[in-house]
Amino acid sequence: MTGTRRIDRYLMERWLGRGVGYAILIVLTIISIFPLIWMIMTSFRQQFDVFGKSLIPQTVTLDAYTFILNEFHFATFFGNSLVVSVMTVFTVVCLATLSGYAFAHLEFWGKEIIFMVLLGTLMIPPTVLLLPLFLQLRDFGLINSQTGLILAYIGGGLAFSVFLMRSFFRTLPTELIDAGRVDGASEFGIFWRIMLPLARPGIATVLIFQFMSTWNEFLYAVTLVHTPNMRTLQPTIFTMVGRYSTNWPALTAALTLSILPILIVYIFMQRQFVAGLTAGAVKQ
Repeated sequence: MTGTRRIDRYLMERWLGRGVGYAILIVLTIISIFPLIWMIMTSFRQQFDVFGKSLIPQTVTLDAYTFILNEFHFATFFGNSLVVSVMTVFTVVCLATLSGYAFAHLEFWGKEIIFMVLLGTLMIPPTVLLLPLFLQLRDFGLINSQTGLILAYIGGGLAFSVFLMRSFFRTLPTELIDAGRVDGASEFGIFWRIMLPLARPGIATVLIFQFMSTWNEFLYAVTLVHTPNMRTLQPTIFTMVGRYSTNWPALTAALTLSILPILIVYIFMQRQFVAGLTAGAVKQ
């Protein structure tokens, strides 16, 4: 009887602990997603009914979405952000995979020194680099151009991406590289045909991180690009905040549409993303 009571007590404590844990997680989840729900619901409100008593609007309207698409020219700025983000992510992923493989499995002079210098750039706040970067892009004639903005994003995100890809490539078995060399494959052939297909989780991790940081970036975008029609989405949305009044339904509608690309990228790559984050945890 004593053993049975101990088992029952253990099971009760276990289920009680789980229940408390789940309750805490549910509360934290509700707190986390409430601003998102409020933003989406506000985008369907009328302008005079923004701060109503209920979370669900009394009258559902699409006036805010019609305004930002027709009068605010949301599609133009959305396209600018999409072009800048895609070009930045593509370049960073290509350079990071090549560099990460080289730092992980190739031997060359000064490899560790170069990698440490590269990591040292992660300790520099982006705001400190803004003025020298602006002057350098001005000397090259790249101020007020999307090309200059893309180059700034590539330089800012490459170090962290190389660090991630190097860490991921080090988790892959080196026996595959040795087998490829024995078979007479070139170093690039080993990278392209053997290691790169195995690095898809790491690539997905880099892609999601880089896309999020580029899509949501504000400071460089508002400083390096001045022509209104060439600006990306985030600085343009910020202009919707008025000094004395703000069209909250239009603002929240623009914010709601602006998060769709990040959700789409994450939904399609979430499995690879999770695998990339946990790859190093199971290596002995």
